[in-house]
Amino acid sequence: MPRAKSHRRAQAAKRRIAERQSWTPGPPIPEFVARRGTGYRHRVRRWRTSELTHRPIKFVTPAQRSDQQMVFVVGDSHLRAIVDGFVSMPQGSLSFSFLSVPGGAAADLRTEVMHASLPWTPDAVCVCAPSNNLTASRTIGEAALDFGALLTTVCNLWPKVFVLDFPPRINTDPGLQDLLRQEYHRVTARMGLPYVSVAEHLPLHRLELWCHDGVHLSDTDGMPVMVELLWDAAVRQLVPPPPEPTVSPRTSPRTRVSPRLVVTGHVPVPRHSDPWEWTVVGRECKVVCCANSLCGWTFFHSSVWLRNI
Repeated sequence: MPRAKSHRRAQAAKRRIAERQSWTPGPPIPEFVARRGTGYRHRVRRWRTSELTHRPIKFVTPAQRSDQQMVFVVGDSHLRAIVDGFVSMPQGSLSFSFLSVPGGAAADLRTEVMHASLPWTPDAVCVCAPSNNLTASRTIGEAALDFGALLTTVCNLWPKVFVLDFPPRINTDPGLQDLLRQEYHRVTARMGLPYVSVAEHLPLHRLELWCHDGVHLSDTDGMPVMVELLWDAAVRQLVPPPPEPTVSPRTSPRTRVSPRLVVTGHVPVPRHSDPWEWTVVGRECKVVCCANSLCGWTFFHSSVWLRNI
């Protein structure tokens, strides 16, 4: 049975659309695959549960006051290795106090900071950006609002505050992490606070930087990098920069001397006692003077210039 005319028209239209399609579809974007780290992390110890947030919490301060400047660090479970002593901070001119709230989002950290009692006023406060808002918040905007409220509370309590970025996870989509990181950075910049990035120091292909859960850094490879970044950021906030060297005026290697033109007037030739005696006034030139003052002649003779005086 022959095809109808409408069928032939439909087939021709499909061919025309296919001919007009000049672009070629790109390769499909591979889906994110969660990975596991290969590094070692200590066994988690049991901490007391907070009555405010119902989360584990540990607050560590120096045993006694010293002449060192103190930095108060607020963060989530990424501080466990430091607080429990498995990873130590570098020795130097700074001392550290820590408030760690494992599993805490920005709202939980804000609640614990408001009720934290420090024996001494810290010279600087470091807020570790909470990565738990990736799952605790419904949207990126909601996470930004909670983070802004946390920074506002900390700034109202202490004058010098800076933010340390959260370490990336290898079991979560990197695109979502970048969106949260950019929003944290935007909130921090709007408040005029320093923001220290750490993502570029922890490449995702180095699986030994993370432990098996793919969230926390390993005690052997990942946390030493985080500790070094924390120390450097604290030093930059507290230690004043060296004074800029004074720039001496530039001196040219060769002294340029400008010539000076000295203009003098006409030097009169002194009169001779004998008016009829020849007087030399220049090279190969003589002058003869007439005794008569009315003599106004001036004459030349064989390259000799004569004038009356």
